[in-house]
Amino acid sequence: MRLIFKPKKRLLTRMLITSLAIIALVGFGLAWSVTILHAQNSYNKETSQLIAEMPQIAAELRENDLIPQNNDWLQENNKQKRYLMASCDENYQGVWTSSLAIDNNLVDICERFKSIADTTPPYYINMADNKSYFAFKLPVELNQNQYNMVVLKDADSVENDFKRFKRLTYLRLAVVLGLAFILLISAAYWGMRPMVRLKQELQAITDGKKQALSDGYPQELEGVTQALNQLLIQSSEQQTRYQNAMNDLAHSLKTRLAAVYAITDDDKLSKADASEKIMQQVGQMDQLVKYQLKRAMLGRQGLIHEQTQVLPMVEQLSQMLFKIYHEKSVKFSCDIESSISFPMNKGDLMEICGNLMENAFRLCISQVSISAQIDHSGNAILIVEDDGPGVEEALKERIIQRGVRADTQSPGQGIGLAVCNEIVNSYHGILSINESHLEGAKFTIKIPNN
Repeated sequence: MRLIFKPKKRLLTRMLITSLAIIALVGFGLAWSVTILHAQNSYNKETSQLIAEMPQIAAELRENDLIPQNNDWLQENNKQKRYLMASCDENYQGVWTSSLAIDNNLVDICERFKSIADTTPPYYINMADNKSYFAFKLPVELNQNQYNMVVLKDADSVENDFKRFKRLTYLRLAVVLGLAFILLISAAYWGMRPMVRLKQELQAITDGKKQALSDGYPQELEGVTQALNQLLIQSSEQQTRYQNAMNDLAHSLKTRLAAVYAITDDDKLSKADASEKIMQQVGQMDQLVKYQLKRAMLGRQGLIHEQTQVLPMVEQLSQMLFKIYHEKSVKFSCDIESSISFPMNKGDLMEICGNLMENAFRLCISQVSISAQIDHSGNAILIVEDDGPGVEEALKERIIQRGVRADTQSPGQGIGLAVCNEIVNSYHGILSINESHLEGAKFTIKIPNN
């Protein structure tokens, strides 16, 4: 079996390689330009020196009768110096060659220079003596004729200087690249520290040690961290919504299961009647499951508001509760006209009525009363009362929170009233708790008719 090593892709490595490649390219380009400029500068420097020596060149030309003897320009500049040079016409045909060039067998200076005349300086020429020379072109006019004076200088010293300068230039470049590499690594790790911090905080959130990303990230990452925090909030809200929906479903199904048990234990019912009533409870359970799943996905605001009749639902729930609490012989009074409808989803209204009526039947001594009406402002009002122990003043605000129960003697999760309050708030309504004329608790629901 052949093992294939596949290195991990690292953003930091890509940044370093790209940055170093750019710096190296720019650095070598600058070094190349500097060396060319240095060579041209050396050539210009030598040219300037030759121009300064023009009187000496002219003295050698006069010695060979190329310049008239009465030239005033040479009266004070008659010092002679021997040069490797030649005089060429406009087509670079040899006119004259200096004695020093002839002594060194360099008789074809003009012809060799012609091959490089169209290039840019500095001019290098390899001559017959297998040496390299710098060639300097000096246009001059002698006896009203235009000539090109080509002066040769040994290139060894200039080339050695050029090589030394080139070495120093690339050595400096290597030092700069080394420092740039160190600075790039430092900058890269410094720049990547917020990403490392982001990774650590995300891991802490995954481990449950944090709830959200902290502030103080660079401006470039603020949009990302804010989007992640928003995503975490939405995820947390969705998880809470699902958890609450499952708890609410379990709470709602508990009452229906209790009704099923009561129906199966009722010897007065025939098998057909018991089956029919059990199927009714199963149908309600099915509706509850669908309702809670829909609410978990969409949230309460996603549920469609509709008009739901109150009386049929109250009658259906009371029959179920009579079966569950048949041993209490509850006196139940209902003051609801058949025409009254609430601006609520059917599932929401069932949750409210079911929770309030189940609490009233469970906690009452012997009486439960429920009424519904539409006031003059069009608000829907539902009132559920009992003659039980009531609710202490200190608990009235707390029992509408999840997990808080007023009656700690009986089993339960303490989520029924919290569900009612959440539903009422989603319709911009109000749930209030007061003392009933039956000397027990009075729960009033007020839903605006939007």
